[in-house]
Amino acid sequence: MKEKDTLIKAYSGTEGLVHILKDNLEQNGIIATIQNNSGDSFLGGTPIAIDLYIRQNDIKKAEPIIREFVKKN
Repeated sequence: MKEKDTLIKAYSGTEGLVHILKDNLEQNGIIATIQNNSGDSFLGGTPIAIDLYIRQNDIKKAEPIIREFVKKN
């Protein structure tokens, strides 16, 4: 993986909010990946927070979108 393709955590939140933000980012041409590293879902529980990752080279474009999303939510 090239350095510019390195994934960085951009947001953590509930599943619903993470999916909404992912859709917002992708509508603006930013590829986003959701990761749930919690073992809770394996045990039948609902994770408290899941993480949204974007490519490092997209961070400048994503920051205002994420900032506005956090402000509203």
